[in-house]
Amino acid sequence: MTTPSIPVNPSRRDFIQRAAAVTAAGSAVALPGGAWAAGSDAPEKKEVRIGFIPLTDCASVVMASVMKFDEKYGIKIIPSKESSWAAVRDKLVNGELDAAHVLYGLVYGVHLGVSGPKKDMAVLMTLSHNGQAITLSKKLADKGAVDGAGLAKVMKAEPREYTFAQTFPTGTHAMWLYYWLASNGINPMTDGKVITVPSPQMVANMRVGNMDGFCVGEPWNHRAIIDGIGVTAATTQDIWKDHPEKVLGTTAEFVQKNPNTARAMIMAILEAGRWIDTGLQNKMKMAEVIAEKSYVNTSVDAINQRILGRYQNGMGKTWDDPNHMKFFNDGAVNYPYLSDGMWFLTQHRRWGLLKSDPDYLAVAKAINRTDLYKQAASQLKINVPKSDMRSSKMIDGVVWDGTNPAKYAAGFKIRAA
Repeated sequence: MTTPSIPVNPSRRDFIQRAAAVTAAGSAVALPGGAWAAGSDAPEKKEVRIGFIPLTDCASVVMASVMKFDEKYGIKIIPSKESSWAAVRDKLVNGELDAAHVLYGLVYGVHLGVSGPKKDMAVLMTLSHNGQAITLSKKLADKGAVDGAGLAKVMKAEPREYTFAQTFPTGTHAMWLYYWLASNGINPMTDGKVITVPSPQMVANMRVGNMDGFCVGEPWNHRAIIDGIGVTAATTQDIWKDHPEKVLGTTAEFVQKNPNTARAMIMAILEAGRWIDTGLQNKMKMAEVIAEKSYVNTSVDAINQRILGRYQNGMGKTWDDPNHMKFFNDGAVNYPYLSDGMWFLTQHRRWGLLKSDPDYLAVAKAINRTDLYKQAASQLKINVPKSDMRSSKMIDGVVWDGTNPAKYAAGFKIRAA
């Protein structure tokens, strides 16, 4: 690109006009990593509305806007606070939202027409790893239900209808809850009642006795401890170390019409995630920002401990967890592995949400836009893995690596009938 020259003695108006031309022309090449921001690679849509639910892991979306990382890539992110995952789903489908901080399994569920309208969807990147938890009521904990084994023992000794809450039927929290219960010999489909409750309403519902336990993202597990109504029985990183959690989701139609905008969103949020994970000071600033009423609307102390890996269970036990919530982790967080998306499909099949086996790999390839992610990561000099699959050992010792997903889904002793 040729930069316009400025005459030696221009008039003031001419100088201002030409200086502006220099700025405009230079903007594309001045951006870090040679970002797309001009010409045919300019974002098709300059203003993007990204939905989020009040959870700690909305932070990279929020901070991309607050810290103005978005402006580097020619877009303006408008974070849109939503009341429930069902609202996020509906607004993505009808186009009120351009994209969203969203549950991995929700995107896959919409794509396949499970739990709501069917629409072709896209996952642009993974936003976070780890950092969710399973909370049991203080009343149950006082009877010995402080972990999975204790819960199973109490449920056997005192038969009644036990109620557990998750945040969306095909979402991550439902799958963590079901997996954890089943790994402790409890069938979530037959041994208890499962209800859906929006994330910010979990603590209030437990306070009035509407559920015995729930799985949700932070800060609501720690909030239950602060309020003295719940205990942390397990973290989701106990279930699957470095598991995928929220993703940047949108519709396939949006990506088709706005590929440059989609790539710009990825780059801005990658930068924000990298900024958050850089160190203690940035994490603390992030906690202060997202605690505000317009975002998560809670106290800073409900957020800032667990993002540093400082955990307590509400019964006197404290520990430092190296596998706490992460937003970047040198790029390890953000690649949209096909095997990650396929895992949620195997659990949807396991629990009867899918009545037959889909073409697991084909669905993941259709949804996870590894092409756009690789382009964005390349511009930011962020490493990408050599394979679209990764291998992980779950809490029950079973290894998931993306091979033979139908056999994997059918191989669990506890599953839907």
